[in-house]
Formats: sequence, structure tokens, C-alpha cells
Amino acid sequence: MAVTAELVKKLRDKTGAGMMDCKKALEESGGDFEQAIDYLRKKGAAVAAKRAERTANEGVVVTKLSDDKKTAVILELNCETDFVAKSDDFLALSQKLLDSVFENNFSTVEEVLNSKIGELKALDLINEVLGKIGEKIELSRFKKITIPSGVLIDYIHPGAKLGVLISYESSKEIPAEFNQLGKDVAMQVAAMKPLVVRREDVDKSVLEKELEIYKSQARNEGKPEQILEKIATGKLEKFYQENCLVEQAFVKDGSKVVGDLLKEFNKANDTDIKISQFFRYHLADEKK
Repeated sequence: MAVTAELVKKLRDKTGAGMMDCKKALEESGGDFEQAIDYLRKKGAAVAAKRAERTANEGVVVTKLSDDKKTAVILELNCETDFVAKSDDFLALSQKLLDSVFENNFSTVEEVLNSKIGELKALDLINEVLGKIGEKIELSRFKKITIPSGVLIDYIHPGAKLGVLISYESSKEIPAEFNQLGKDVAMQVAAMKPLVVRREDVDKSVLEKELEIYKSQARNEGKPEQILEKIATGKLEKFYQENCLVEQAFVKDGSKVVGDLLKEFNKANDTDIKISQFFRYHLADEKK
């Protein structure tokens, strides 16, 4: 079958691949349209293999919440450049992956990649987009949360390079008025990078490491050995204030800490809202 301009355009409209790639695919496939599609898909997989060693530190962080705010997903999809991260093809792919994770119960990235999205495996879908944009694409991580009570609130920082998902629990119904404070605390997590919700959540090994560092610092400053423990313990309080969410100074009003804001809201609204957990995704954090 002759490779006509009309057939090339039809293949381009169908696949989104470049005109020259479409023409070559049709030529290699003897003008067979379906074989040309397969050729382009295989080409995308081949390009993916070639680019596997490239670094993908750009991309987007996306979130999705159920209407009742009881189920939510946060997901990070990476590419190589900010230009591609803003492209329609890449953003559409991120939404398809987000929807798939939201609708299913995957435990690992591998499970997501091997699952079907429409007629294609997610990995094949990624490779198709990769073939069009010519950059490495990587699904780095995701988290899906479902809670029996309370609410989930998300926050995506402008530019979609940083996102937060935070879970609030309460034995009573959480009023709609809480949404603003809930969003403010999510923004706090984005801005101030807490490690844990409260001091009881800090891993024992982390505390031991910090105490050792503080003791060494004091020892190097010539402080007497018998007061090193006291000095280290005092410095640990500052560590808590900087790294425990409920003890952090509120970014919108430094005279208050986050925990006090929750107490004030609970007292004014007869509620007992607590922060149970949060997830903060910043592009390529796990690769740094």
C-alpha cells in the first residue's frame, strides 16, 4: 500500500507521534496502519530503554480526593525537563495514572505499571508518551489513603512541584469551617518540612543521633562533661520545635504554634480534631 500524506496525517492524529516518525512507521510496515501503530509503540519502548539511565528530576506532584474527603491519592510523575512537565501529553498522562491509582488498590509502583489503563498496560502508555516527547518518564511514588472518619485535605503548591496530603481525625463530625485551617496546616507542611506530627512520633534512633551530635558540639566548645547531657537535652527542644508539626511556629502567625491553633478551633467549635498523619512530596526528594 502506498504511503500517502493523508495516511501519515491519520497516523499522526491517532498516535500523536511526529510526522517523520509516522511516515517511517508506515514505510516500515508496508503501509499497514495497525502495524504502523505497533511499530511506533515498539519504538517508544526502545527509546525508553535507551533513556533508562537518564535522570528524571522534573515533573509534577498531583492529588485526588473523593467527594466525602475520606479517600485520597498523592502521586509523583517525573520527566527530564520543566518544559515537558508542563506539556499537555505529560499532564494528561499524570491524570490517567492518578485516576488509576485512585480507582484501584495498588501496593507498589510495579503493580501500577503492570495494570491496564483502557486497552494498554500503564507501562506501554508511558512508553507511548515517551516516544512522543523524547524524555525519560518515571512514576516515582504514590500513596493512597482511606479513612473511616475525619477528613483528608490536600495542597498543591503553585507549579505542581510540591504537594501535601494530610489526614485529620475526630470522634465528632468535622464542620465545613475547618477546611480553611486544614488547608493552612497543609501549607505549613509544604513550607516548613516537618518530619513528624508530634514528638512521640520521632524515631528513637533519630533522637539518639541528635543527642550525640549536640553532645559532641558542646564538648568541642569546651563545655564540662557533666553538663553535656543537660545542654543536649535543651537543644533537643529546639529540634522538636523545628521538626514536629504541632510544635512549629505557624507560618501565618509566628506568635502561635500549630497545635495551639487546633486547640483554639476545637474549643470554639466543640470538636476534638487531631492530625493523624501527613505525606509531603517534593520533586525528586527520594533521589537527592
